[in-house]
Amino acid sequence: MQIDPAAPCLAFDTSTEQLSVALSAAGRVYQRNGAGGAQASATLIPALQAVLDEAGIGFADLGAIAFGRGPGSFTGLRTACAAAQGLAWGARPGGVPVLPVDTLLAVAEDARMRHGAERVVAALDARMGEVYTATYLWENGAWRPDGELRLAAPEAVEVPAGWTLAGTARAAYGERIAPGAASVPALPTADALLRLAPALIAAGGLVPAAGALPLYIRDKVAKTTAERLAERAGAQP
Repeated sequence: MQIDPAAPCLAFDTSTEQLSVALSAAGRVYQRNGAGGAQASATLIPALQAVLDEAGIGFADLGAIAFGRGPGSFTGLRTACAAAQGLAWGARPGGVPVLPVDTLLAVAEDARMRHGAERVVAALDARMGEVYTATYLWENGAWRPDGELRLAAPEAVEVPAGWTLAGTARAAYGERIAPGAASVPALPTADALLRLAPALIAAGGLVPAAGALPLYIRDKVAKTTAERLAERAGAQP
């Protein structure tokens, strides 16, 4: 699935506590930021409409919709996928192609653009004393993943000499994660998604609206009632 490279591309990410929206159209990039997390479900659509209005185009004019598919906040990922599917289906007959983008890859791209980092260990706070992490190397004008996306304890994340820890994990866990390593703040911003989009599209990353699905690394965030009762029963003398 391919599109006209000059066609407008809408991008958004709701996987963290910051909502990020960007639109590339007619050689310009229009952006909005706001509160993410649980608030994203109420603020995302108005932010998307605002950048489209500023550019003077409608949803039917889009060539593609890119979104951060995860890992990240469960609520944020569900919001992003629902919005991507709904907008892609409703924009015009036949729908608009969607481009799911790994949020950790977007973190690496944000770190490269803002801080010049080209050897990146991306790490986002996953709550519950864990981080989402992946390693990326910038070479020949593109990112190359080095290993798998994974969920780990902060203490288990290694940052080799000459590499940079990027994301939100250092702010959340301090020196528990890669003490002494170079570290920069970075987020999976929508403008990072736009910069990643051409290479991902060329690699066949576009999918129909039904393919707007989340990438979960952690399968669950809460124990069931039965699990809690079983634990209590096991703790009884």
